[in-house]
Amino acid sequence: MSVIILDTTLRDGEQTPGVSLSVEQKLMIAEALDNLGVDIIEAGTAIASEGEFKAIKAISEAGLKAEICSFGRIKKEDIDAAADAGADSIFMVAPSSDIHINSKFPGKTREDIIQMSIEMVEYAKERGLIVEFGGEDASRADFEFIKKLLKAGEEAGADRLTFTDTVGVLTPERAQQIMSELKKVVKKPVAFHGHDDFGLATANTIFAVKGGADEIHCCVNGLGERAGNAALEEVVMALEYLYGIKTKINKKAIYPTSKLVEKLTRVVVPPNKPIVGENAFTHESGIHTSAVLRDAKTYEPISPEVIGRSRSIVLGKHAGKASVEAIMKELGYKATKEQMQEILKRVKEIGDKGKRVTDADVRAIIETVLQIKRERKVELVDLNVVSGANIMPTASVKLKINGKEYVEAGVGVGPVDAAINAIKRAVKEYADIELVSYHVDAITGGTDALVDVIVQLKKGDKIVTARGARTDIIMASVEAFVEGLNMLL
Repeated sequence: MSVIILDTTLRDGEQTPGVSLSVEQKLMIAEALDNLGVDIIEAGTAIASEGEFKAIKAISEAGLKAEICSFGRIKKEDIDAAADAGADSIFMVAPSSDIHINSKFPGKTREDIIQMSIEMVEYAKERGLIVEFGGEDASRADFEFIKKLLKAGEEAGADRLTFTDTVGVLTPERAQQIMSELKKVVKKPVAFHGHDDFGLATANTIFAVKGGADEIHCCVNGLGERAGNAALEEVVMALEYLYGIKTKINKKAIYPTSKLVEKLTRVVVPPNKPIVGENAFTHESGIHTSAVLRDAKTYEPISPEVIGRSRSIVLGKHAGKASVEAIMKELGYKATKEQMQEILKRVKEIGDKGKRVTDADVRAIIETVLQIKRERKVELVDLNVVSGANIMPTASVKLKINGKEYVEAGVGVGPVDAAINAIKRAVKEYADIELVSYHVDAITGGTDALVDVIVQLKKGDKIVTARGARTDIIMASVEAFVEGLNMLL
């Protein structure tokens, strides 16, 4: 058994509050989704804006393998926009609950909605579109009406029929039952579209497949309106590994795609997010780490390499000897038993103070205990930042890299961003450095507070964390960035 996946990251996902993608960004994500192996890419809503229309047109003309779909209402202008944009298909929804019918089409009856749907499905087919037809807010509608509505859509020529849990109120058991009953009513493929308002989108989607759903709608990273849609990575991995149900997804592309979507949407993936969260394959506890280093299966349900990522061992207050040994080996250092104990003691002291132990902290402790003097490849010689109400934040930086001085300038949305961009330009000859995450805490109160900045930097597959602490947030940020550079270069 194999299930079809419609990815709605570029439509429902972009409806996440605060997310707005350019045409170029949508095309980048569409290409990544195509490489990921999704069957259908819902690229947006062609009628929504000129930008949406251009994005769908660009994606439709990109020569991708996936079917390109536009979202639409049961209105001619929506269908015309989808067809004119060159989309292969339209996912067209009609209001199906009395709540939606009364608010969107005041004075219209259920029979009116059925008749309008029939006419619009027929029109969409005349425009040469593949039609996926669904009832919006179906989970709060009269189920007998839903069956009648979808059957009418099928008879009008719809190619696929969709049940939408628009506000995420279904339970897994009910999702399975609904799909099972719909499969007896219509002959065309049936799809399920679930939202996560009660945290059940993944479970509901899986149970919909158990009930016979031929197609499921998902979003990368669980993006979507309000609490989001069913997360593609969770649904796919659960279906394949726990239920033995195959998809066409290229699993090694899951993590890279997740990171691209995170970067372009600027919606940070929670560290404890299943599959793609930074902590999903990270181990700190001494007991766990010791076991994982002997046999990864002890505390990992799947290998991180399966989804295109790697395992991470970090040190903190729960660390043990095995963790220290693993990191020492990675750094190429050796220590006596007494030195190991001292390193572990110092690491735990930082953790006990409630601080996050960064990679830079660990390295500094190890080198201090082993009395190793490491030559710093990157040194900050000078930094100047200009910012104001009517001035584009600009920074100039002078760095000494391997003894040679480099001077660069950069602009940004703020003074910190400008300073970091200037540094990235200065080191571009050596490496393409990516700022993965940036976190700042005020340690004391007042405008002269000491700030603690922690950054995550990435070079290729390697990610490091580093800290900077100053009363000046710009200098603290630069200090952390330069410390991370010294570990990466």
